[in-house]
Amino acid sequence: MHDHLLTAVYGLAGIALIEAVALAIGWVLLTRLRREADELRRTADNRSWLISSGREAVKTVWQTANLVRKEGFGAAVRSSIEDLADWAEVERPDLARVTPDGKVAILFSDIEESTALNERVGDRAWVKLIGEHDKLVRKLVKQRDGHVVKSQGDGFMIAFARAEQAVRCGIDMQDALQKDAQRKRNNGIRVRIGVHTGRSVRRGDDLFGRNVAMAARVAAEAGGGEILVSDAVRDALKNCEDISFDDGRDAELKGFAGKHRLYAVA
Repeated sequence: MHDHLLTAVYGLAGIALIEAVALAIGWVLLTRLRREADELRRTADNRSWLISSGREAVKTVWQTANLVRKEGFGAAVRSSIEDLADWAEVERPDLARVTPDGKVAILFSDIEESTALNERVGDRAWVKLIGEHDKLVRKLVKQRDGHVVKSQGDGFMIAFARAEQAVRCGIDMQDALQKDAQRKRNNGIRVRIGVHTGRSVRRGDDLFGRNVAMAARVAAEAGGGEILVSDAVRDALKNCEDISFDDGRDAELKGFAGKHRLYAVA
């Protein structure tokens, strides 16, 4: 009888812990969505979008809680550059307001081997790490006049008016992460970054979709601690004397014919 009682108590404690973690994750995501909605409210008069975004925030909280119950914490925060790119294709965000000349630079980033890191440090430390990383990225993006289009887990899709801003923001991110690693403040996380630039057409024309996909493919080829850029970005920064690149490497990019030359920021 005593053993059965202990089993029941442990079972209830486990359920309570899962519920608490689910609520914590949901609250982080809800706070992030509210912040993104506030940013858009300040830059655009689009009430219908904000209403739907609020509904989506509530929906996300409950979906996240269910995901944690069924598959564990890691499944809820696992980022994917591909998922962010797919979201952009479906939602087709209007980035024309980001740039006056029709061109936009897209930066994708995510933490290398985030699932393994989550398992190594534990859920509680991972939630704290993700929250601090989110604050760092948003602060540096704001300093370079960028716009966080979408974030998911530890991944970001960010837009800039100029390629130089995007690359300099990427350098800022890697420098800050390296300093934190030296101080042993971030569990040695390594972030991979990819940048591509191209024309942005209002309401997400297919050309814009291809440029988003290209940026995502470039980021997917990057390694932890690396900033990888396309030919177009390298050409746009040819007059920036304080930014240099390696000799480049050829890569086959999913969805794009032939091989493409990609360059790492030196």
